[in-house]
Amino acid sequence: MTQRLTQNQLGKIVAEVELLSQRREAELDPEQVKEILQELNLPPDLLDEALVQLGRRQALQQQQRRNRWIFGSAIAVLVIAIALSIFFSQRQNSVIAGVSAQQNRITLAQDDGGNLKIIERQSNSELYYRVTLKDAPVGETLNLSCNWNDPNGQLVKQNNFQTREVTTSVWNTYCRYNIGSAAPTGNWKVQMLLNGRSLSDETFQVK
Repeated sequence: MTQRLTQNQLGKIVAEVELLSQRREAELDPEQVKEILQELNLPPDLLDEALVQLGRRQALQQQQRRNRWIFGSAIAVLVIAIALSIFFSQRQNSVIAGVSAQQNRITLAQDDGGNLKIIERQSNSELYYRVTLKDAPVGETLNLSCNWNDPNGQLVKQNNFQTREVTTSVWNTYCRYNIGSAAPTGNWKVQMLLNGRSLSDETFQVK
């Protein structure tokens, strides 16, 4: 059964046949190529080898284009990865920079809600430096440290710790140090830092 065609389909078929005809006219068969080579005083017996070399060269060009595309894609992925890394790093730094101390107190292990200013060293008391942070990043952990300095300004104890995952923007944390009977008397200072940035400090007297 002969398929019936619309005028639109017929126009497309005519255009396709013309294209194929032009392509056929542009193509030369091996005998024509040999005749052209003879007219140019070139050895026709090298035609087959020339065709092989041409095929290899075209394959090499295709491979080079493929390699450039792969290399370009890899570079693009690397650039995007670096950009995302920088973005998230800057975002993280911005979030961390917003953390500050809302309140700080020195207590014993049993927190009575007060803020100790005078410590008796004979009691061998374990001191807690309790700090309430505000604008803490929910879902993140914080790298904190505390420096305990004696009256001479000498660092006698450093706490380095990581908090649990923050669940509220107002976050309570602490560090601790045992004041023994041999501790020098005078004014001491404790300081809490976040990634090396000072958040708060408090002074107290050891007697």
